Amino acid sequence: MTTKKFYQLIHRTEVLALTARSKSSLQLDEKNGLFVTPISIGARSVRYILQEVEAVIDARIKSQSPEKIKQLVSELIASRTENQGGI
Repeated sequence: MTTKKFYQLIHRTEVLALTARSKSSLQLDEKNGLFVTPISIGARSVRYILQEVEAVIDARIKSQSPEKIKQLVSELIASRTENQGGI
């Protein structure tokens, strides 16, 4: 028996509110591998996976090093393809 994993998708404005960051800071963190990238849900629409956002915020609260956060982000993004059947 397989169980499906459901994801809550949130808009960039919600991510900005949760992280207390500016849009440009968020984009810079994404570019540098310090924050998860959004997923495309349409031709001109993207959303973030809430569970991934919360994991990165939790790592920052725990004062993890940038290298550990980059590793976490890489693992989260890699797990998207592993869980493809559950979305």
